[in-house]
Amino acid sequence: MRVSADLIGYIAAFLTTAAFLPQCIKTIYTKEVSGISLSMYVIFVSGVLMWLWYGIIQDSLPITIANAITAALAIVILWIKIKYTYFR
Repeated sequence: MRVSADLIGYIAAFLTTAAFLPQCIKTIYTKEVSGISLSMYVIFVSGVLMWLWYGIIQDSLPITIANAITAALAIVILWIKIKYTYFR
């Protein structure tokens, strides 16, 4: 059985995006951000936004969808990190 490249892309996109859900949910409910690295999330969100841009340019739906969702989740975590670290 031959698996299409898009199917592999969609599965990979689902798995890597779903990996952020537990951290995002935990961070939203607990507001505990001491173990979250601000610099890592700034760099990560920047990279994900670049991947999103790349997916759009390449007209790749798996890359675009996955990175749009991942960016949204990571931005939520980053915002909570900034809010509860600097504006408490």
